[in-house]
Amino acid sequence: MTRSPIGVVPLGRTEYATAWELQKRLAALRRAGKVPDLLLLTEHEHVYTIGTSGEEDHLLAGPEELRLSGARVYQTDRGGDITYHGPGQLVGYPILDLNGYYLDLHRYLRDLEEVLIRTLAQYGIEGTRDSDFTGVWVGPNKIAALGVKVTRWVTMHGFALNVSTDVSYFDRIIPCGIFHKGVTSMEELLGGNPISLDEVSKAVAEHFGAVFGAPVERRTIEQFDAPELIMQPTD
Repeated sequence: MTRSPIGVVPLGRTEYATAWELQKRLAALRRAGKVPDLLLLTEHEHVYTIGTSGEEDHLLAGPEELRLSGARVYQTDRGGDITYHGPGQLVGYPILDLNGYYLDLHRYLRDLEEVLIRTLAQYGIEGTRDSDFTGVWVGPNKIAALGVKVTRWVTMHGFALNVSTDVSYFDRIIPCGIFHKGVTSMEELLGGNPISLDEVSKAVAEHFGAVFGAPVERRTIEQFDAPELIMQPTD
């Protein structure tokens, strides 16, 4: 089956709320058939997000500590518990119509993990799955988190890969509600050597296309989020 290209859209560094609203607009447009499948790639300013199965007591920091750390907190509509996003972390938001692939959410999550496992392997890092938890792991430590939302089989939210992330920010939460495991980053595993987020982004895009069986094309957000589209409903 020949699939249409997936548009890969680098957003640079964004505020979480801005990217979330953008996802809502684009997902509505995708359901209406007005935009193609997309993969948004970004890194966020410091933020903690709590998913639909999250618990507020998994956020360990109080208001003053959050203020001093510069991190905001959002209760969001993705699946999963609490996680951290920030500089040095690659966040991917696929806006895919799964009607063109398969109607299987479990398989979709495994495919997202596969994209990240292949990316890590390109850097000599062996990422694995955990049968009890979603995400990608290196030994007992999590290196990539997943949390998605699907409406009429169109996806939102996605994955977060720790590239050169300051993992000390995870100390203020119980990441994904998991008490007994740690968090790591690519840079930490590679001995502190600097890693280009842009290069990792390109690798992720390449493996995303391979796993989902579609060509990928680099696009700009202006091609899809023109001013006249901003007022589209986000049902």
